[in-house]
Amino acid sequence: EVQLVESGGGLVQAGGSLRLSCVGYGFTFGDYAIGWFRQAPGLGREGVACISSSDGSTDYADSVKGRFTISRDNAKNTVYLEMNSLKPEDTAYYHCAADDECYLLAGMDYWGKGTPVTVSS
Repeated sequence: EVQLVESGGGLVQAGGSLRLSCVGYGFTFGDYAIGWFRQAPGLGREGVACISSSDGSTDYADSVKGRFTISRDNAKNTVYLEMNSLKPEDTAYYHCAADDECYLLAGMDYWGKGTPVTVSS
């Protein structure tokens, strides 16, 4: 059974940083692209960042480019999302997801339950 478990969310002041982790279980982690998505209350889901399985190429939403960095450590079955210069509008529930390729617009096949991020002004 494919499982994705997120951690690292919390409360941070604007301008601060957080690092989210996504650990995968039950599948060959290195064979899958991993994406981060977020959803704020009352808003739709937004694809934030994704990292491919093949060459580690990355893709970011315009709203986070230059502030967020996605990386992966396949030996640890883990993908990280380093979030810097956080803004109140980054407040959301953050989920990681897995699929054969990055699909930030369409969504991906397997999802974790998410971790909350709150940025205070």
